[in-house]
Amino acid sequence: MKHNDSSQNPVLIAATQRLIERKAKDAETGAEADPVLLARAAGLEPDPWQCDVLRSESRQIILNVTRQGGKSTVSAIRGLHKALYNDGALVLLLAPSYRQSKELFRKVRDAHAALPFARRFTSETALEVELANGSRIVALPGKEETIRGFSGVDELICDEAARVPDKMYQAIRPMLAVSGGQITLLSTPFGKRGFFHQEWTEGGADWHRAMVTAYACPRMSRTWLEKERSAIGDWWFRQEYLCEFVETTDQVFSYEDIQRALDPEVKPLFGGA
Repeated sequence: MKHNDSSQNPVLIAATQRLIERKAKDAETGAEADPVLLARAAGLEPDPWQCDVLRSESRQIILNVTRQGGKSTVSAIRGLHKALYNDGALVLLLAPSYRQSKELFRKVRDAHAALPFARRFTSETALEVELANGSRIVALPGKEETIRGFSGVDELICDEAARVPDKMYQAIRPMLAVSGGQITLLSTPFGKRGFFHQEWTEGGADWHRAMVTAYACPRMSRTWLEKERSAIGDWWFRQEYLCEFVETTDQVFSYEDIQRALDPEVKPLFGGA
């Protein structure tokens, strides 16, 4: 009796290939409609707060999330979704340093490569990719001179935002004025200072805010966190893992004291009306 090797059956092979292609097409159809399904297609299972961020239609999102909490991953998926399903979209990835922006860019590329329906980029460099639909994803270090040439930005993602200079933030905001694009700021706090602190505390209701401490992250054990607190000290731990805006170590007056001292009825001594 001959052994029937189904792996060599051309009819079965063709049928299997059609099934794979159909599943990939169905997955892409779902991913286009829902960024959460895009994340799952890339092999990721978002936490509930990440699902909320992925589905948010707010033009301004600010993520105050613990170290290793998944804020960079969820932001990378948002940027990838924007580029995949909006022809000619421009997605900018910003960070204080070249290394940090490159790391965020790597998360985007890794997610794309994991998709069962991934297509080759039409062009690809160390810090930029272009898709067949004309969309581009560009990673830039946090220097004002490197970003001023861009306009018509559809998605602007600023990693480690608490450590990005205020001057650069002022330079990137106008990029979204004409395009109506979205901005995502993600970071852990770094003192009660800078635009990240100001937008979190005083930015108003237009911001979609998400705060996730280490104790709310299912992937971090309490035992490890207590050892980390002992290793790095309370001041760093409260910011890096508890997402608290703590006074800077060289600050003479607290942020609250300064705010209470400000009186809008008092006219400035110089240069004001």
